Amino acid sequence: MTPTLIIGAGPAGLTAGLELLRAGYPQVTILEATDAIGGISKTVNYKGNRIDIGGHRFFSKSDWVMDWWRDVLPVAKPTGGQGDTQLAYQGQRRLLGRHEATASETDDAVMLVRSRQSRIYFGGQFFDYPLKPGMDLVRKMGLARCMHFAGSYMAAAANPIQPENTLEDFFINRFGRQLYRQFFKDYTEKVWGVPCRDISADWGAQRIKSLSIGSAAKQALKKIVTGKNDSQHTSLIESFLYPKFGPGQMWEAAAAEFERRGGRLLRGWTVDEIHRRENRVERVVARDAEGQRQSFDANAIVSTMPIRELAQALRPAPDAPALSIASGLEYRDFITVGLLYRRMSHKVSGKARHVKDNWIYIQEPGVKVGRVQVFNNWSPYMVADPDTVWLGLEFFARDDDSLWAMSEDALKALAVREMQQLGLADEAELLDATVLRQPKAYPGYFGAAFQRFDELRAWLDGLDNLYLCGRNGMHRYNNQDHSMLSARLAAQAIIKGGASRDAIWAVNIDDDYHEETAAKT
Repeated sequence: MTPTLIIGAGPAGLTAGLELLRAGYPQVTILEATDAIGGISKTVNYKGNRIDIGGHRFFSKSDWVMDWWRDVLPVAKPTGGQGDTQLAYQGQRRLLGRHEATASETDDAVMLVRSRQSRIYFGGQFFDYPLKPGMDLVRKMGLARCMHFAGSYMAAAANPIQPENTLEDFFINRFGRQLYRQFFKDYTEKVWGVPCRDISADWGAQRIKSLSIGSAAKQALKKIVTGKNDSQHTSLIESFLYPKFGPGQMWEAAAAEFERRGGRLLRGWTVDEIHRRENRVERVVARDAEGQRQSFDANAIVSTMPIRELAQALRPAPDAPALSIASGLEYRDFITVGLLYRRMSHKVSGKARHVKDNWIYIQEPGVKVGRVQVFNNWSPYMVADPDTVWLGLEFFARDDDSLWAMSEDALKALAVREMQQLGLADEAELLDATVLRQPKAYPGYFGAAFQRFDELRAWLDGLDNLYLCGRNGMHRYNNQDHSMLSARLAAQAIIKGGASRDAIWAVNIDDDYHEETAAKT
């Protein structure tokens, strides 16, 4: 039987491969362009200090996803825990029964239950992330400024921008113009590299759909009055599961199971051509690290590669309009500078070696760094020496800009200088540094081509045995679980011979995972 080919060994590709093999579907081959497993969810090991590229919390409203993860890596019983463990996701709760957390933290192949804290750093002070109305905000910003924020929000609520086309419209309608300018505009434009007015509101609808100052104020008031917190919004995880040695551990374990079940996983193979006959793809031509080319026949293809590259690889090429749209799609690239310190600044951590945050969102003007990860707080096993602090400074770039072109030494110097400037860590405490670059980390929700994306999707959906899933595969800002759900649906379509792609494309649209509830699967 001609095998099914999967392009990419990230969360989507590995999920699709395992689902096919678990269902008894024979002959599945995964082609991975790099020598690493997990895509952007990989873990990079630098001298025993591990880097999670972008940060990956393991929490989903999908029971199927949570069960899938636990099947691959069991959950370690929390230290001192005797009963059920409650995972919290911005007011949403998920019980992890004692029968579901039976492994030991002393085991290596486990997930840990970790606490979540992320904050905004602005004006030399920390603020809740997301912002919450309350006395802490008033103390730090001043009553007059907070009243100004409140008035601006009420004006926006009374007269919302309609239609809501851009991300700027989206933010103003939910937070007011003044709060948008203070806390959202500059940071978001740093991430995306374009003005918020040029970014589609679709990004906000998928990432922060129902969060607003109004809803946060109602939640805070209800909590004060009733003592309960029953918010339905699920933006940020308060406690979550996390593989002991970082997210890549999950996908390396999944890859090992894939191969044990008879799957073929080829690392270092880059797809150059995808040949089709009319509306069916038939084979892929790929080359290995030495440049040797090989043809792989396929009865179906699951693609997680960037859509721009997919369209350009098709032979014969797509229709001119579809190819033009694909070639015009834009991306944001990602740089992580790992900095190893003896400790963080006393100013921010006091007597402790480091703060308790997983992420620190940097809102200060005049610096290029967007976020800082404290890897010690993701898992203590991410750090070789527990008496050191392992930080990941995240920079957002484009592969043709000056930041991306900087040498590693220049990037290290920039990161160290900005940490000193922000008062988060002193250069005198620095022990080591390294640089990682991740191209095409984020699919762009802007540009003329993106406005016509539905035309490209319709053309690609016309290829009967080609299934797109995952973040870059769908050009959609998916989290891990969305990528997995799209891959599961692709595998089911292959097994059942389904032609419609609507269910796959509906993932992370109507399920509202990020901020409300997830699709039941």
